[in-house]
Amino acid sequence: MDTEYDVFVAGAGPGGSSAATYLARAGKRVLVLEKEVFPRFHIGESLLPYNRAIFREMGVLPAIEAAGFPRKLAAEFYLGNGSRSTRFLFRLSRFSRESEAFSVERSVFDHILLKHARASGADIREGWTVQKTAADANGVSIEARDPEGKPHQFRAKFLIDATGRSNLTGLQEGVRVIHPRHKKLAVFGHFTDVLLGQGEAAGDTVITRLENKWFWIIPISATKTSVGLVIDKDEFTSSTGSPGEIFQRWVETSAVVKKRMANARLVGSMQTTSDFSYHNRRLVSQRTLRIGDAAGFMDPIFSAGVYLAMWSGKLAAEVTQKALARGDDGAREALKFERRVRDGLHYYWKMVENYYTTPFMEVFLQPSNHAGLAEAVSSVLAGELEGGWNLRWRLRYFFFLVKMQGRRPFVPRISFNADAAEARRRRAQLAYKD
Repeated sequence: MDTEYDVFVAGAGPGGSSAATYLARAGKRVLVLEKEVFPRFHIGESLLPYNRAIFREMGVLPAIEAAGFPRKLAAEFYLGNGSRSTRFLFRLSRFSRESEAFSVERSVFDHILLKHARASGADIREGWTVQKTAADANGVSIEARDPEGKPHQFRAKFLIDATGRSNLTGLQEGVRVIHPRHKKLAVFGHFTDVLLGQGEAAGDTVITRLENKWFWIIPISATKTSVGLVIDKDEFTSSTGSPGEIFQRWVETSAVVKKRMANARLVGSMQTTSDFSYHNRRLVSQRTLRIGDAAGFMDPIFSAGVYLAMWSGKLAAEVTQKALARGDDGAREALKFERRVRDGLHYYWKMVENYYTTPFMEVFLQPSNHAGLAEAVSSVLAGELEGGWNLRWRLRYFFFLVKMQGRRPFVPRISFNADAAEARRRRAQLAYKD
């Protein structure tokens, strides 16, 4: 046995680094093992406004501001043919406590969080592979290999699984459940000279919906923009050509994306990653808590991944701190953690489930602030997960209206047809002449 710790954290992404920071700043002995060596490339660059509150609590906000990441004040959503669009400006919602976010280059951002956790007192070791964990009534045993392949064993009172989609303990315990429908793949790259908005809209995340797929456009630095396509894996696999050629073919089908990419130049190469949504039947087990993507992964349409990882990492740190103070196994607090995280995930799961339906897009892209519904939706897009009854009833009402739109439309129907935008433009011209 190498050393005993209070808490072992597997993975040093945003969730793991956040949990480690909170624990180390509370004076706990924390070991973090990370299989990669930072800085390293990662996808998921659009953050939510509610990340800022966590940055402030962790004491890392000044370092993030100093990195010069683009400010994100809103999220824009388009139909691919340009016939409908809407912009959710975060500061206009009375239900939100944060009004702006950052979009980040993850290799830089994640490294900032890791270095901050290390400076806070966490023992962080990069290039280490966790092979197996085993919990008992008194703690958790960890088997790992160092960068040279030498085996080591550690002991800790608690384990926080922040291994992302590697889902270390979820797979080890056999509790992962793949979503039966959301089996997708992302094709993406970093580009220069992408056409962005003007003024404060220059930092907006732009989402463009085609009939059964979607594009993201995320400014991540003064010169670079992340652009990606999320597509059904089976459709991608059956398509001919390289990932870049498949990506470009779909760019050409969308008037919105084609215009923005007209002068874009690829930096590096196009990449792909599986985008399977899943959940774990349990988020906690004996002295073990799963956070971030190790708790569950959903289609990234609403950019919630980093925030959910850091938020759940903070909650896991609170659970283990309380259990360490009491000297027990934290089982009761862990169950509260599970309920709280599941409730938070529920908002986004429901949004994702509905996003791929036409009635949802018809209501979503033609928002009305009747009963504060547009503000409620905007607050969820900002990261408000625990807004109380005032938020919950509005979201239930919103999804009720989506269901009604599918049965008896009360807002105009939309079309994903590429000719729809041109027809709409002609009608507008005729109306103007009249």
